[in-house]
Amino acid sequence: MPDTPGAPAESGGRVQITREEVAHLADLARIDLDEAELDHLAPQLSVILESVASIKGVAGDDVPPTSHPVPLTNVFREDVVTPSLTPEQALSGAPESEQQRFAVPRILGDEQ
Repeated sequence: MPDTPGAPAESGGRVQITREEVAHLADLARIDLDEAELDHLAPQLSVILESVASIKGVAGDDVPPTSHPVPLTNVFREDVVTPSLTPEQALSGAPESEQQRFAVPRILGDEQ
């Protein structure tokens, strides 16, 4: 971990985050945590930071960052134009239509 103010401390290869740092982060995120929650979360966050640090140690400069372990490709069908309904056919079952559109009751007023 970099030596920056407010960064979690490393001790013997282990990343430690104090309950005061958890309280500060909770305050920044506007999360109200009680004393028991702070005591419970600090060790858990330390484990998470250790896991991230171990992954950073494995990935060398020759390994590009990725979002997935294997390449993904989207499978789409070809966009082919096919015959569809005419406006008259589409509106043939509508109770009301106007200007080649479905006419529906207004549910919102003019307040926009």
